[in-house]
Amino acid sequence: MNVDIQTEHHWLEKMTGDWEIIPDMSLPEAERTTEWVERGRMLQGVWLVVEGHGQMPGGGEAATLMTLGFDRAKGRFVGSWAGSMMDHLWVYDGHWNEAHKSLSLDCEGPDWENPGQTLKYRDIYTLNDDNTRTLTAMVQSADGEWKRLMQNHYRRVG
Repeated sequence: MNVDIQTEHHWLEKMTGDWEIIPDMSLPEAERTTEWVERGRMLQGVWLVVEGHGQMPGGGEAATLMTLGFDRAKGRFVGSWAGSMMDHLWVYDGHWNEAHKSLSLDCEGPDWENPGQTLKYRDIYTLNDDNTRTLTAMVQSADGEWKRLMQNHYRRVG
């Protein structure tokens, strides 16, 4: 079976290549994410695979693996994210937001403050231009409000 490449697959192609985090100098040094690189590649034009590695804020080596694709039957982006710093597999379900030129990926994961409970999370990938992008991670609180957990800015390096 062959997959018909859709417009959504071409959007994912824009995240291929080598990327590094631009440190947020407004944060205290201990909270800055530095020395982090990601390499994105396409599997036959259908799936985006992004491998990341580097230093975590506060120290320690880590590695991550993300997969993203477009499920034509669902009309939704789907994927997963795993990191060596935790044992939870994040399963994505998302949509493209044309007005914001961003991909919003919803998932469910641990409530770090209340073990055994889960919360809703959202990762938003925004392509600012061909060589810069932003990741904004959000969590939904008990009152339904979405709150920003972190934001990383990336620049293409290859």
